[in-house]
Amino acid sequence: MKGRNYIGIYLSKDSATVVCLGSEGGSKKVLGCFTVTVEEQEEQKQQALARLIREGCAERLPIHEDCEFAVALDCSIFMQHNVHSEFTDPKRIAATVRYDAEEALAMDITDLAIAFKVTSSDESGSALTVFTARRKMLSDVLVALQGNNIDPVAIEPDINCLSRFVLQNVSLPGDSHALFCLLSDTSGYFISFAKSHETPAARTFLLRPAQGRDELLVREVPVTAALGGTGEAIDCMRVFDATGSVNHQRLSEKLGIEVGSADLVAAASPAALSDCAGPVDFAIAYGAALSGLEKAHRVNFRNDFMPYQGGKVRLQKAIKFLGISVAAIMLAVGLYFQLQLWQRNKYRSQLRKKFEKEYSAVMFGKKPPLKSNPVAKLASELRRIQDVKSGQLSVTGEESISAKLTLVVGAFNKCAARTNLNVESINITAKTISIAGDTSNRKDTLKLFETMEQNGLDVLTQRLDAKGGRDNFRITVAPKK
Repeated sequence: MKGRNYIGIYLSKDSATVVCLGSEGGSKKVLGCFTVTVEEQEEQKQQALARLIREGCAERLPIHEDCEFAVALDCSIFMQHNVHSEFTDPKRIAATVRYDAEEALAMDITDLAIAFKVTSSDESGSALTVFTARRKMLSDVLVALQGNNIDPVAIEPDINCLSRFVLQNVSLPGDSHALFCLLSDTSGYFISFAKSHETPAARTFLLRPAQGRDELLVREVPVTAALGGTGEAIDCMRVFDATGSVNHQRLSEKLGIEVGSADLVAAASPAALSDCAGPVDFAIAYGAALSGLEKAHRVNFRNDFMPYQGGKVRLQKAIKFLGISVAAIMLAVGLYFQLQLWQRNKYRSQLRKKFEKEYSAVMFGKKPPLKSNPVAKLASELRRIQDVKSGQLSVTGEESISAKLTLVVGAFNKCAARTNLNVESINITAKTISIAGDTSNRKDTLKLFETMEQNGLDVLTQRLDAKGGRDNFRITVAPKK
C-alpha cells in the first residue's frame, strides 16, 4: 500500500517551485522537485503556471490520488502587518482579527483575505503577525489550480513556510537571540528566534537586482529588531545570500554583532537542488510540504477565503451522512418491529381476557345462585314423599328413595347445629345420594361423615376443598347393605 505524499508549491507571479516529500521509516525524504517559469508577456499567467505544475507533477513526481497539496505565496503577492489583539484564546482571536486588522490598517479590508499567527501573549493580549492578500488574486490562483486537478489544503505566506524549514533543518545557535537572514534573487527574509516569542518572528521584503545587499542589511536589521518588539538584543546573525555577495566580516563590524553564514544548501540537499531555481525557493516549497507531513500549525488564507473542500473532506462528509442514514434506517426498522411486537402482545392480551372468562366457566362449573335455601328444597322433597305415601302420587321406586332421604335427613339433624352445616344440593337416585355443601372447617366435615356412617350410610366418594373460610364438600353416599 502506497503511503501519502505531500507536495509543496512555492508560487510567485512568474514561476513556481514544487517539492514532493514522503516518509520512510519515520524520516522525511525528498521524492522529487522542479521549477517551472512562464514568459513575461504571456497572458493568464496563473492558468499557464497551473498547467505547467500539473504536467511537471505527472512527469517527474510519484503523484497519486492520495497526495496532499499546499501552496506558499511569494511575498510580492501579500502584505504583512503587526496587529495587537485583546484576547489570548485562539478562537476569540480568529473571530475578531478582521476588526483588529481593519482598525490597525485604517482601511476597508472587505476585499482582503486574512491569515494570522500569534507571535507572543501576555496579560494585555496577544501580538499578531497578520498577512493580507487580495481576494481576487487568491481566487485566480485557486481556480487555475483546481482547473488542473490541484486543490491545495492550505495557502500560506512564504515566510511562514521558510520558518518551518529552518526550524526543521537548520541548527540554531545555542540559547542566544539569533536572527536568520535569507536572500534570494528577488526577496529577503528575516526570521528571529527569541525566547520571549512563542513562534519565530518573521519579516519579508523585496529586493532589486542591482541593490547593494550589505548596505541593505545594515539598514534593515535594526528595523527588524525594533519591529520584533521583544526587548531582547540580537546576539548573532546567520546569513544566506543566493548571490554570495554579502561580506560577513564587514557586516559584523557595522552591526556590532557576530555574523556567520547559514548553510542552506547542505540543509536543502545539493542533489535535490539540481532542478530548482535556488536553495531559498526549494526551502520555501519544502516548508509548504512539511505543513502536512508534520501536521504543523498553518497560517492559512483558505480559513478566511474559499475554505478547503477537497476530496478528503467530501469523503468525510459522505461517511458522516452515510452513518447518519444507516442510524436512521436502523432506528426505523427497530421501531417497525417494536410496533409489530406491541400489536401482537395487545392481540394476545385481548384473547387471554376473552378465553379466561370462557375457560373459567367451562372448567370450574357454573357458580351457584347467591341466594339458595336448602331447607326449603328438603321440605319440598319431603312433601312430595308424603304425597307418595298417602297415595296421592305413585312413582316406581319412591319407597326406596324415601328411605334413603330419611337416613340423610336424620344424619343432618344430628350434626347440623354442631358443624354449622350448609347444604347446597341433594340429588337422589335409585342407588346413591349426591350431596354438596359446606361446614365451618375440615374437622366438622369429617364429623358429618362420621354421623352419616353411624346413621347407616356409607360415604362412597368425597371431594373436599377450602374456600371462602369454609370447608366445601361434595360426596356420594349409599345405604349400608
